[in-house]
Amino acid sequence: MRILVTGSADGLGRAAADALLSAGHDVVVHARSRDRAAALAPLIDRGADLVVGDFGDPDAVRRIAAELNAGDPLSSVIHNAGVVGGRAVMPVNVVAPYLLTALLDGPQRHIYLSSGDHFAGRPSLSGVDWQGNAPGSYADSKLYVTTLAAALARLRPDLLSNAVDPGWVPTKMGGPGAPDDLELGHQSQQWLATSDDPDALTSGGYWYHRRRRQPHRAVNDAGFQDSLLRALAEETGTAL
Repeated sequence: MRILVTGSADGLGRAAADALLSAGHDVVVHARSRDRAAALAPLIDRGADLVVGDFGDPDAVRRIAAELNAGDPLSSVIHNAGVVGGRAVMPVNVVAPYLLTALLDGPQRHIYLSSGDHFAGRPSLSGVDWQGNAPGSYADSKLYVTTLAAALARLRPDLLSNAVDPGWVPTKMGGPGAPDDLELGHQSQQWLATSDDPDALTSGGYWYHRRRRQPHRAVNDAGFQDSLLRALAEETGTAL
């Protein structure tokens, strides 16, 4: 299988890409910049392909999608790239995975990184600044991307679309004192991207350590899903 792991220069993305390579899969790694890409040299030396672009810039996301569509087809995408605060929260955490989902040809499995913080998100799109002109809410962004995963599962039954809460793990984002297991934090993504286990071949799930859980009630609200997709299509000029 050929799998794209976004935001794979460190943390959970790096761990997932490393594990997928070790399992014999073709992997495409992604870094925000050429400087960040230098950290991926060990994975590239083992055969990983590389794409580079800042997911805070929708044009960079479009360029990456075009580059990937011109190459060997992808079977799965792990939408791992994310930021926890600042102006890039909505562009990186929501707009970029939406655009990749809409623009990439071929992937049959999409795995979106959620968070337990999504339960604190507002099930409202009022006043959302998708362009990052002001700091965005991390909790809102994770509610939206979890809803995107559920919407894709509902509207595209030919695909497998799931969201994963990796737990609070000791990454740069989570901090050194995070209590959850980094190894367990990436195994669900790897499993959903590659496994033929019956549970891994289901769609529309919200997963924590390979166990399906109930997400925020708004996630499976078809009206909220449709409102989110309309807002993102209007913002990007690209329909799902």
